[in-house]
Parts: sequence; C-alpha cells; structure tokens
Amino acid sequence: MTRQESHVRQSPGRMLPGFAQRIFPPHSIAAIAAELRDQGIDPSEVLEGTGLVIGQLESHTTRISYRQLDTVIRNALRLAADPAIALRSGARMHVTAYGMYGYALLSSATHAEARDFAARYIRVVGPFCDFGLSYDRETVVATFQPIHWPNPTESVHRFAVEFALAAHLTTIRDRSGQGFGFSRVLLDYTPPPSAAAYRDLFGCPILFNQHHCGYEYARNDGPRALADPRTHAMAREMCEEILGEVNRAGGVAADIRRILIEQPGRYPSIEAIAEQLDIYPRALRRRLETEGTSYRSLLSEVRMRLAIEYLRKTRMTNEEIASRLGYSDAANFRHAFSRWTGRSPSEFRGDEGL
Repeated sequence: MTRQESHVRQSPGRMLPGFAQRIFPPHSIAAIAAELRDQGIDPSEVLEGTGLVIGQLESHTTRISYRQLDTVIRNALRLAADPAIALRSGARMHVTAYGMYGYALLSSATHAEARDFAARYIRVVGPFCDFGLSYDRETVVATFQPIHWPNPTESVHRFAVEFALAAHLTTIRDRSGQGFGFSRVLLDYTPPPSAAAYRDLFGCPILFNQHHCGYEYARNDGPRALADPRTHAMAREMCEEILGEVNRAGGVAADIRRILIEQPGRYPSIEAIAEQLDIYPRALRRRLETEGTSYRSLLSEVRMRLAIEYLRKTRMTNEEIASRLGYSDAANFRHAFSRWTGRSPSEFRGDEGL
C-alpha cells in the first residue's frame, strides 16, 4: 500500500519547545487534577512541587511550563491507584478546552482542513506529543512523538502517549460525532497494566511493541457542518501569533539542541557553542541551570533521541550509529544505550520488529 505523505509529517530534528518557559495554558494539568480529585486525591498533592495552586488552573491568564507538567505527571503516577489515569485524564480534553485552537478546528471548512490545521498548530496548546499525518486513499495515519519524554521504557513516556491518544479521540469525536473511532492503535512499548482500558476506550485492535506510536482511521475529507470562514480566519490568525511566541520562547536549551542535532557526531564543546551564541560560557551554564538542564544532559538527550530514531527507522549497524553519535566505538554506544533505556540496541531493535 502506497501512502502519500502530507507536508505536516514531523522530523526528529524539529526544535523542541523550552522545558522551563511558562508559555502554555494549564488545561492538561487541570484535566489530570480533576481526574485525580474524582478518585479521591486532593489536587494540592497533584500540584506539589509546581508552584501552582488549584485556583490558577481556572484562570485564562495562567501559563505553565513543561517542567511543571512533568512534575504533575510524576505526581499522578505516584498517587494514582488506577493504572489508566492518563487515559481517563486525556479523555476529559474536549475541543472547547483548547481555546482558539479548538474553535479553529470546529470552524474548519472540511475534515481535511481541520486535520492539517491540528498538526500544524498543535504546539500552541503545549501538547504531550507532536504528531504528523500521512494518508492513502482510504486511511489517515497519525504518528505520535512525545515532546520531552522520548524513552519508550519510561512510565512518563507511556503517560504522555496515553493522554494524547485519549485526548485526540475525544476532540475528534467532538468535531465529527460520537460514532467516530480509530481503526487501530499502535504503541512503541510493551503492554502496560492499563492494557484492558485501551480495549474499552478505543474498541479497536491495539498493537504493542511497534516502531512508533499513533493511530489510524477511515479517511473523510468532506465538508463540516459547523464550518464558518470568518471564525476560522480569526482563530487561525490568533494561533499563528501564539505559535510565533512559542517558537521564540524555546530558551537557550532549544538553541543548543538545534546545534547538536544539526552536527551529529561532531558535537561542539560548550565553549564553542557559547561563542556561536555570543554568550560567555559561564553565563551559558547559568542560563541552562535556570532552565533546569545542563550541556551534558542536553547532549545525552540528543544522542538518545537520535539513537532511537536510527534504530527504529534505519538498518544502520551499531558501529555506524556509534560513529554518527560521536562515540569512539560500538561498545561505548551499547553501554550508553543500555543506561538510557534498560535494553541493548539489538534488543530494542528486535522489540521494534525491524
């Protein structure tokens, strides 16, 4: 089956948004807090360590960072007795929770326009996952990539994917009707304790240990009942402004990630990067510290992301990957990969079905 790739498919080199910048609305944290509250857990426990109070989640002026979202995810994983907490939280994400982004989706002229808008502007809502789209004549394929949690062996990665899957299902049903459903769901991890809840929520085949995360459904490019060109144009213009703000607010860590990704295997020192960014090395280290990271952490993150991409999507040998990532030999790469993921490269590639 030949697929026609759309222009919105993401690449591993896309710049990541900042981890510490408070630039996103708090709707995802609000959904997690509300779900845990309904399960008998005080919201203040969910927000512990974020500097937020529950009243701020109801304010349209509140902005959150991925660092705060990461803290909430880890709190939820620690506090919740329900293994499906991420799925249930994500299912609360109705299209109206997304502000102008949601109104732009509802007022799109066609289903095809709504899909492309959703992928192009997803960063404005502070999503758990980026996603890209591809098509054939009858099927839409959405592929997920967690933004700040790339390691498929970690519970925070699974939480991000589960939340995003459930949120996508809810919002598409809000736009297309309750009869909408996925034809299958694909996950890049082993079956979790919440696997039974997947079947209940999605009602379609669930494939684990795949080379990517995402879902598929029957393609419909036709007109939408709530189409309104004036509302859509206004909402799109506002989303374009917000997307520009998000792209500008990535922080110095985002600049360093970009530099490292653009030069795989020839990673410059922090002193060379500081010179490139016209910052004193000591000042650069301080700015990274305020963003909750370091040069060493960023280099490790970039290497891990690229290693996962190479193992998933190429047939490069361990020696070739080691060279591409700047390791002196394959043994050092294997040790690093096992430290990141708990699996050797060959085990990971075998699990991915390549």
